[in-house]
Amino acid sequence: MVGIPPALPGPAEAEPRDYGPPRVPRPPGTGYLVPSTGYSQETPPKPSAGTVRSTMQGVLEQYDHGSGYDEMFETPGVPRAHCRAVFDALRALTEGDLIEARQRADLAFVNLGITFTVYSESEGIERIFPFDLVPRVIAGGEWRTIEQGLKQRVLALNAFLQDVYNEGRIIAAGLIPAEAVYGCPNYRPEMRGFTPPNGVWVHVAGIDLVRDADGTMYVLEDNARTPSGVSYVLQNRSISTRVLPRLFAQSGVVPVNDYANRLHAAVRHCFGPDPAVVLTPGMYNSAYFEHSYLAKQMGVQLVEGRDLAVRGGRVVMRTTRGPIPVGAIYRRVDDDFLDPLNFNPESTLGVPGLLDVYRSGGACLVNGVGTGVADDKSIYPYVPEMIRFYLGETPILANVPTYRTADAKDREYTLAHLRDLVVKPANASGGYGVVIGPTADERTLAATAEAIEADPANFVAQPLIRLSTCPTVIDGSYQPRRVDLRPFIVYDGGEPWVLPGGLTRVALKEGSFIVNSSQGGGSKDTWVLH
Repeated sequence: MVGIPPALPGPAEAEPRDYGPPRVPRPPGTGYLVPSTGYSQETPPKPSAGTVRSTMQGVLEQYDHGSGYDEMFETPGVPRAHCRAVFDALRALTEGDLIEARQRADLAFVNLGITFTVYSESEGIERIFPFDLVPRVIAGGEWRTIEQGLKQRVLALNAFLQDVYNEGRIIAAGLIPAEAVYGCPNYRPEMRGFTPPNGVWVHVAGIDLVRDADGTMYVLEDNARTPSGVSYVLQNRSISTRVLPRLFAQSGVVPVNDYANRLHAAVRHCFGPDPAVVLTPGMYNSAYFEHSYLAKQMGVQLVEGRDLAVRGGRVVMRTTRGPIPVGAIYRRVDDDFLDPLNFNPESTLGVPGLLDVYRSGGACLVNGVGTGVADDKSIYPYVPEMIRFYLGETPILANVPTYRTADAKDREYTLAHLRDLVVKPANASGGYGVVIGPTADERTLAATAEAIEADPANFVAQPLIRLSTCPTVIDGSYQPRRVDLRPFIVYDGGEPWVLPGGLTRVALKEGSFIVNSSQGGGSKDTWVLH
């Protein structure tokens, strides 16, 4: 039950329930679980002044990223033009500066409780999020192109959702197979004939981008359900400006601190003056830090399913002063667990009857129910056609070539070229279940082939993208590590707004292509330059 303060100015919402930073579970006799990333968690001896400055200069100038595309360097020792200021500032740092900044950043993440969950590790699931000090820098001109491509993509995905839950024009036109849509496990028949408030299905999207060895930026996948990671973007910026203030001040970086205001405006825009809330599965969810952080930044209540109820066709929030109507719900609970009366009957995370209220117009859900069909990996190959069909435009950002193993020809090609491809489950996330053919053993490839034959609709295959690299501090030196980028887009029915930069995820393990935090990855601050 949520406590309500005695007085509230105007139509503002009740003060947020501040849980404080979530605590990281500690096994007996241990401290916080810290990731094994090559960073030393013990305080190293302070290097002597005078000799270490030239050492760190040499390390950066001798940095060799190999034959692929590096985000900072054109060739060893020669930075890209837009990275010159960052290169010069990093070169001026001593080893002692890096050690001190690393320790300050680690301490800040521990104190703030910035965590994520690794479900595959036996010693404990909650870990401090690894943060690398070297930023990923994007030139302003390139970012403007990326920004327009992201806006275009979000508009097309929203149009697709409105279409497939209503008229189905794109299917009738023969551009997408009916079975790919209606046979998708993330398609929700309950939403047929429905139009959400302002026609918006996807209010918040996270679009994953990767750069290939030739410098081409591709869309790797869309995230239109409950995309996570934006809290790390905001905290990474806060921490990088604190631990490396001179480096940040000299670089002319576009700020990111307007995100919470943009998100709050979009949430409130979809349903009148009644209070908005953030619905979380609870403190054991992998993204709980983000849920509590965003609720606090927006100034709204953080609630669990048990805090809400359906009364008289409305959703109400239980409080110490009685029920209060709720208008918009920024839900971080998946469809299956959102309403036990309409979806999984065993769910204790949702609100019984919530879907009925949503469909009748008594509340707005952010994002809408059924958006998973738009970001299913088996639908992804058709997004360029969506852009042409709904917007009449040429796609600005390219897709990675993708083979749907549900298609006989694509399946035949995939099975014949498993050694050269990356195979992904169509409905999985977090890097789980991905098989990278060029690095897999024969046993794994054989098992993958059997899985495809048994359930071809559940897989897609893509060529291996040789992800671009970025200098990363590993054991006191700068080493190349592969990165991707997840920008976040907020849409309220007008023009989509793109958060400048986004979450740069970095594969901290040498040679790894998997950047997900759940698979041992970390993150960097992403600097878009004016």
